[in-house]
Formats: sequence, structure tokens, C-alpha cells
Amino acid sequence: MRKIPNHGTLRMTKVAYPLGLCVGLFIYVAYIKWHRASAAQAFFTIAGAASGARWTQQAFSSPGSATRSHEVFYGIMFDAGSTGTRIHVFQFARPPGETPTLTHETFKALKPGLSAYADDVEKSAQGIQELLNVAKQHIPYDFWKATPLVLKATAGLRLLPGEKAQKLLQKVKEVFQASPFLVGDDCVSIMNGTDEGVSAWITVNFLTGSLKSPGSSSVGMLDLGGGSTQITFLPRVEGTLQASPPGHLTALQMFNRTYKLYSYSYLGLGLMSARLAILGGVEGKPAEDDKELVSPCLSPRFRGEWEHAEVTYRISGQKAVGLYELCASRVSEILRNKVHRTEEAQHVDFYAFSYYYDLAASFGLIDAEKGGSLVVGDFETAAKYVCRTLETQPPSSPFACMDLTYISLLLHEFGFPRDKVLKLARKIDNVETSWALGAIFHYIDSLKREKIPAL
Repeated sequence: MRKIPNHGTLRMTKVAYPLGLCVGLFIYVAYIKWHRASAAQAFFTIAGAASGARWTQQAFSSPGSATRSHEVFYGIMFDAGSTGTRIHVFQFARPPGETPTLTHETFKALKPGLSAYADDVEKSAQGIQELLNVAKQHIPYDFWKATPLVLKATAGLRLLPGEKAQKLLQKVKEVFQASPFLVGDDCVSIMNGTDEGVSAWITVNFLTGSLKSPGSSSVGMLDLGGGSTQITFLPRVEGTLQASPPGHLTALQMFNRTYKLYSYSYLGLGLMSARLAILGGVEGKPAEDDKELVSPCLSPRFRGEWEHAEVTYRISGQKAVGLYELCASRVSEILRNKVHRTEEAQHVDFYAFSYYYDLAASFGLIDAEKGGSLVVGDFETAAKYVCRTLETQPPSSPFACMDLTYISLLLHEFGFPRDKVLKLARKIDNVETSWALGAIFHYIDSLKREKIPAL
């Protein structure tokens, strides 16, 4: 893990000068500062009046170039997921008049997730404090009061009863308020699926440079989690905006521009939830009378147990010929009339993440470390091969046929043809393609607009 260089603090030595010279020098410096301020835009470090922090401008030296005036600022995002809590400490820099760039990221994760402390809220504070200490180590002291601190909770807290979730969030907020960082009233919250999709879209387009200029082409984002799946892109066709169902469009403000995004999160169509539906189970409920769930998407020889959302199910395969066709028919039933198809999506460049990446890497469709590109039809080809292999050979993974078939048909329902190219990546320019970067960047930008309407 690299440490952020601390460029130190400028110290001045007192020297006695004639009064007239001092006054003249003061007027000259004031004039130069006024002239420069009116000639260039500034993206100042976010600060809150209540915290006593200021908008500050720092000198930043980029490698291999002469020292120029850059605005340096930081942001801290906690990702409170179902299996762990992760801190992202981001360092940004912006040359005058340009889009900010990410210059460094510090990351650390702790297990278990916040939801594990639902019955003992006080214990959650220790892990949060440990992660805050990481932020203190990697952010210069002079920036602490001006650095926004935010926590967004996802699946783990969404599944908790409302009262328990709120008690956990309140404890986190108390720890945050005792920290030296910039904390707002909205610093702790549960993230909805659409926000997750939009934040991931910001991350990808920020890292690919698509947000730098109004005329550049943006890319779309596909994410497949355990409980939900998201699709987000920027429509260019008026017909897409007019034909979109309620709740599928959302407005986003970034860099003094407004983006009208097509974004929707399908709860229950994440890979784990889809498995349960394909098996014939009900979310959060054991099978009736501990009945075994039988599916043609599993190997005919497979019999075992599968745990999902703290419920254990007995599952087995089905003896039949033509497993792929039977499995595809069952998956199609699950997806029927649940996904909105938009024609424009097939003409947009898309990045795909999470289980899309994991499954593609597991079956050699992309490099497991570097990622890569594939066409949508590759998932169907892999599904047919794996499903038919199950008829004669024991499976390496009992869910391989089911998962590949599901992904193939889900992409088809979104409107992607077989020859549609998708880019799969865990990192872009060595930066994790997490929603956390987009979320903190959007948060900082919104604070900037609230504090200084016009820079």
C-alpha cells in the first residue's frame, strides 16, 4: 500500500521592512490574487462552515512536469456491504480549468459487515474507528476538516428490520461526528439500487475520461450483484426518453451539467435471488415441509444443500435429456415481463461488472486478472457446452449451467444481440470500478454547488 506524499507546510520567517514598502507590497499582491481569481476557474476543497474548515488551494507537483498550481482535495467513502465494511480514501487533483483526476486511492476492508452487529450496536463502533484511523494516516492533517466523510450501506442493512438498521446507522453517525472530518446530516444512509447504478456509471465514465468534455461519448454500465442487477446509460435518442417506463429515468448533476440517465435496478434479479427463483423457492422462506427443490438446470447426479439469505435449501438435479433447452425454458419463465427492453442499448458501449466478470473469468471467456472483451453470444455458447456436459460428466460447479444460462437470457432481455461486444473489467487504470468512487465524487460535487453556486 503506497502512502500519499505529504508536501509539508510552508513556514514564513519574520523580517522587519519599512512601512511604505509593506503597504505597497500588500496592494501589489492583492491585485495579482484578484486578477488570477477572476481569470481561472477553481475547484476548491470542500469545507463546511460548521466545521470551521476553509476552501483551500494547494500546490501539487505532477511527476515529470514542472510544478503547476493544482487544487488538491480528498474524500472518504465507507461501503457497508453484507459481508464486510470497506473504506476508500480518495485523493483528487485538478489543474486550473480542467476536470479533476484521481491521483491516489487507499483501501481497507474489515469483516463481518455492519449487519452482524444488529443485536449489539456498540460493538460496531470499534471497526468503524479502526477504518477512520486509516484515513487519518493517509490524509494530511491540514485537510481533515475539509474532507467529506460518508457511509453508504447496501444489501446487508436493506435486509434488516428498519429499527435495527437505523440504530446501526445512528451509532456510525455518532462515531463520524466525533471524528475530525467533514460530516453532514446525510453522511450515513442506506443506498437504493438506482443510486448504486448511477454511482457506478459515474465511476466508469470518470475513469474512462468520458466526463471531461460535453461532446465525448459516455459508456453504459451493467452490474450483476447477488440480490439485484442494474443497467445505466446516457440516452442520445429522444425516443428512449419518451418510451421509458416510470422510474427508469433519473437526473444527475455533475460539473455544472445535467445528465438525464436511463437507470434501473431490478430487485430479485441478482444472481443469488435468481437461483432461488429458478429452483422454485421463495425469498426468505424455507421450502415447505423441507421439500427438496429439483431443477433441470442442475446436474442429474447432483444432490446437496445450498444456503441463501441464512436459509438452507435441499436441492437436486433432474434426470432428463436436453438440459440446456429445459433450463433455458425455466429461466425464460422467471424473466418473462420483468425486464424493460430499450432498443438504444444495443448501440451503446457497455462495461459489465461483478458476477458478469466472475462467470466469464471462471469459464475462460476473459483473462481472470486483466479482464477483456467478449460478445453476448459467448455466454450462450458457454451455457450450452456446460449444460450438455452435465448430462455425461459430474459438474465442477453445480450452478454453472444455471448461472451461464441466466446471464445469457438476462442480456437478451435487456435488448443486446448475440454479437454485441461487452467490456469486462475489475479495474480501469489500476482503479477499482466500484460505485464508491462515483458516490463520493458526486457527493463532493453537490457540496461544491451548495457552497459556491458559481466558481
